[in-house]
Amino acid sequence: MLSLLLANPMAFIILFPGLLLSIAIHEFAHAWSADKLGDPTPRLQGRVTLNPLSHLDPIGTLMIFLTSFGWGRAVEFDPYNLKHPVRDTALIALAGPVANLLIALVLSLVIRTGILPWAWMYEASSLIVYINVALAIFNLVPVYPLDGSKILLALLPRSTAFEYDQFMHRYGFLVLIFLIFPFVGGVSPVTQLISPVIRFITGLLLA
Repeated sequence: MLSLLLANPMAFIILFPGLLLSIAIHEFAHAWSADKLGDPTPRLQGRVTLNPLSHLDPIGTLMIFLTSFGWGRAVEFDPYNLKHPVRDTALIALAGPVANLLIALVLSLVIRTGILPWAWMYEASSLIVYINVALAIFNLVPVYPLDGSKILLALLPRSTAFEYDQFMHRYGFLVLIFLIFPFVGGVSPVTQLISPVIRFITGLLLA
């Protein structure tokens, strides 16, 4: 992101705020879903809002600027306030990636109309589409604390789900670190796993 600022400041003006807003909308979707499913915790914490300042993590935002990889402030919710805790937790988790895919879809439609007046706008907008698809697919990886772990938990048989949940809460962060560490040729295992899916979806949207 810092290199983009130096190479193409105009594209940076769109891309950096667009990325921050994408992360904020991802977290808002979690908060909104939890609120609609009966848990007041996110609303009481001021998270049911599209204001990015309510969702951005200071360190995560700084990392976005320095490395183009960052994170937002996780939405807290109480599963005991949900009518169907396992199912509703999965729906809350799914809401974030779905929001990112919707952002990518809407922005790709804007790009296809040809109304953007300058080439750098297309470049920045296309990158935002790619980033949102990447955020969605990455968060669907079924490893704690990513959203995919909560979704898979709802799909597994009860006995298997319990063992999976225990394992992920104990070792999930270690598994995630292993997956994102670039072992071979500067490419991480998770990148090798999800890149084909990201390229396929982005290709459909921007073809």
